[in-house]
Amino acid sequence: MTRALRTSAITALAATSLALTSCSGSALQQASGSSDASGEAVEEVVIGALHPLSGASAADGQAMEAAAQMAVEAVNDAGGIASLGGAELVLASADTQGKAEVGQSEATRLVQEGAAALIGTYQSAVSSNVASVAERNQVPFVIDVSNLDAILDQGYTYTFRIQPNASAMGAQGADSLIAMSAAAGTPVRKVAFLHEQGNFGQATLAAFEAEAEAQGVQVDPVISYDATSVSDMTTQLQQVAASGADVLAVAGYYRDSLLVSQAVQTIQPAGLNAVYGVANGAYDQPQFLTDAPAGGAGYFDANYHWDVSDPRAQELAARFEQEQGEPIRTSAVEAYDAVMLIADALQEAGSTDGAAVRDALRASDYDPLVVNDGPVSFGEDGENENAAIVVMQVQDGAVEQVFPEALAESAPVYPAPPVTP
Repeated sequence: MTRALRTSAITALAATSLALTSCSGSALQQASGSSDASGEAVEEVVIGALHPLSGASAADGQAMEAAAQMAVEAVNDAGGIASLGGAELVLASADTQGKAEVGQSEATRLVQEGAAALIGTYQSAVSSNVASVAERNQVPFVIDVSNLDAILDQGYTYTFRIQPNASAMGAQGADSLIAMSAAAGTPVRKVAFLHEQGNFGQATLAAFEAEAEAQGVQVDPVISYDATSVSDMTTQLQQVAASGADVLAVAGYYRDSLLVSQAVQTIQPAGLNAVYGVANGAYDQPQFLTDAPAGGAGYFDANYHWDVSDPRAQELAARFEQEQGEPIRTSAVEAYDAVMLIADALQEAGSTDGAAVRDALRASDYDPLVVNDGPVSFGEDGENENAAIVVMQVQDGAVEQVFPEALAESAPVYPAPPVTP
């Protein structure tokens, strides 16, 4: 298999983010002088990357692909996989188009062509199908971005997720809001929760509501909507305004969450102390600052995010922006981490055997570049038990990490009622 074209060299980053060089794969070319634990000679090891390179989510998919390639190059530039005689990584890319059936067929193709491990996929429906392919073929699959709980409720043993699932983000989002508002001297009393009606929104709501009510915070009203067809949020915001809620929580995607910000400016609910995204697809995005009324000033988002306080992540972000001409997205850092996690596991396994790599992933203590409560620690279900969120806020035309204090770039501004343009 032809080696993927290199676009950058980040040896220094590899040295800081991965102490030992590593690699994985099963599409193996014969070469003298290097072999895996079975004695088979290895020159290159293939990781299959499945992302939406076209379609509505192409911007994220292409950024994830670029970052995954940077991780491959970091490993190769640092000498390849020592335990495999310096074998190099190759990234084999596939465009899922954001469609579950395409992701399944492309994952099958990549495995048949010899991919030893898979990463992906951005959409939960796609990741669900890829996970079933990985399980049938006993090929490790590391989910970089997809938060649907049900993906790992199937008893799979070859699929792992770095980021927190929807339930974890909902529960941690509620806990962070309550703690942050109390620390500011204005404890939240009542939350109106607006969410897209799919599995993501429902799971996020259920966990948020359970945690909030357990701590004495009322969640009412709860309002759902169809993210694929909604064109205006005025009616929903009128319900919020009539409820007397002091916080509006929003679990949605970019377009619908932007519509919420526009409706907030029109309705201007009295007594609203904050708009608080929960795993929100808009309120921590650079584009939101341009698209939202008043630049989205004051908006919060409790979400998984790359750790801006980590020098390794800072260096990756700077290199990415220099090479790609745009700021790095958290989804891209997740893809970078996924490749590095596989590389680390396969270095430890000293083999390209799927079960051996799977076992090494399960025992991994890889230190990710995304926010995490310590090293990666996978449970029996493949969930990262140390996966964590951070609260961000739009301040002075930038998205800043504000809570908890240990990860904060600046202090949260709370209350932060929506700014009138």
